[in-house]
Amino acid sequence: MRSVAVIGAGKTPFGIFADRDLRSLAVEAGEKCLRNCHATPGQIESFYLGNFAGPAFAGQNHLAPYISTALGIRDVPATRVEAACASSGSAFFHAWTEVAAGVYDIVMVVGVEKMTSRTTGRVNEILAEAGDCSGEMRAGNTFASLFAMIARRHMYEFGTKKEHLAAVAVKNHANGALNPDAQMRKVITLEQAMQGKPIADPLNLYDCSLVSDGAAAVILAPLERAREFTDKPVRVLGIAQASDFVALDQKDDITTFPAVRRAGEKAYQMAGLGPRDIQFAELHDCFTIAEIIATEDLGFVGRGEGGPFALEGHSARNGQLPINTSGGLKAKGHPVGATGVAQICDLVLQMRCEAGARQIPRNSVGLAENLGGSGASCVVTILGAP
Repeated sequence: MRSVAVIGAGKTPFGIFADRDLRSLAVEAGEKCLRNCHATPGQIESFYLGNFAGPAFAGQNHLAPYISTALGIRDVPATRVEAACASSGSAFFHAWTEVAAGVYDIVMVVGVEKMTSRTTGRVNEILAEAGDCSGEMRAGNTFASLFAMIARRHMYEFGTKKEHLAAVAVKNHANGALNPDAQMRKVITLEQAMQGKPIADPLNLYDCSLVSDGAAAVILAPLERAREFTDKPVRVLGIAQASDFVALDQKDDITTFPAVRRAGEKAYQMAGLGPRDIQFAELHDCFTIAEIIATEDLGFVGRGEGGPFALEGHSARNGQLPINTSGGLKAKGHPVGATGVAQICDLVLQMRCEAGARQIPRNSVGLAENLGGSGASCVVTILGAP
């Protein structure tokens, strides 16, 4: 297997864009990415699109060539990948395998979602299709109610408190306020975070990620060719994808996600690193409890210690392990199909010292964890210096 590098990255702001369609968002991110590494559309040998529900949200199918040709990329394989919220993380994983195996050299990955053209009720229906439609969703569950059950069980098992959940929201809002591309640039207090509008007990409005529009793109190349395009390549040290049951009632323990643990273990093994070697991370905080559990499943803290870790400030920008310096899904936004690649872009920004007011000093090894559904899919990627 060849060593692989990220040579280019680009993304749109995340938010509510009534005058933008899915294709225009994807093209903006893709063109930024091409410019970022001085590449041309004709140099792209394979194209991957991460997208969860373009047909339902935007009324368009056959999306990979629909996007690639709009970018001027023709006559190459164009493949759409769907893995719920982990769609573009999975697309990135499959693009990496092509480059690592020597099938192609220069591969682009775009993640995109246009969600806000539908009503809130319809958005919730579409998102629910990533769950167990014949069982728990048919019974009336939403992902908010499922993660509320997860949070409640975590509280019962480990003594996790609402203050712990709120601390995650406060931190990520503080980071998002410094991110010019974030959807929610609003600093909140712990008291505000605890008093948000109830959604599904114990989760309130501040515990839930945003409905968003946006796109992100990266280009991969063999490490030995990376400096043909950029003097700031970022190496993929380790990457893995894992899966698990879709429905909560099939899981032995809903306070942990086996797919996150397995993907993390495989990525650490490939990189020759462990949790203590990670200097910062972008974790999938679709709900605040998801970030807390991810810190535990990835070995950053022990089981049940994720909540206090956040409340005590250890995951803040100036803490021992900065998490979600981008603002995370909670404040940056969560255009579902774009999230995984956006996490990679945010790691690259930090490692290139281009994160502006959010820049952290220890930034040579970063990890991204992209979760799908209630833990049915997960991609973990570790990036480092070339």
